[in-house]
Amino acid sequence: MEPVHVVTTETVPGYEIVEVKGLVWGTSVRSKFLGKDIIAFFRTLLGGEVKEYTSMVNDARRFVLQRMARNARALGANAVVGVRIGSTAQVIPGTVELFAYGTAVKIRPVKKKRK
Repeated sequence: MEPVHVVTTETVPGYEIVEVKGLVWGTSVRSKFLGKDIIAFFRTLLGGEVKEYTSMVNDARRFVLQRMARNARALGANAVVGVRIGSTAQVIPGTVELFAYGTAVKIRPVKKKRK
């Protein structure tokens, strides 16, 4: 199965947009289990990177991008352009929502002109 191209730009280099399918998104609300929360709490007291949450956020970013790409494929798209990723404040204490959104499109390679 052909991969879904996911880009932050409005176009995919070497391709032309032939059809706009519409807005797509992926979202997830995540939390760490209590053991990691306790470790993270002590890290905040000492300062520096809270690795437990860095890992959680990076995993969530990958997940929401994959979910968005699956939603695009379900619309018949093979690319998502104008992708943005964001997060919200806590949905409930100890959680974070991450989301990705963009425009699902159908693209094809640009035909090279013969000289």
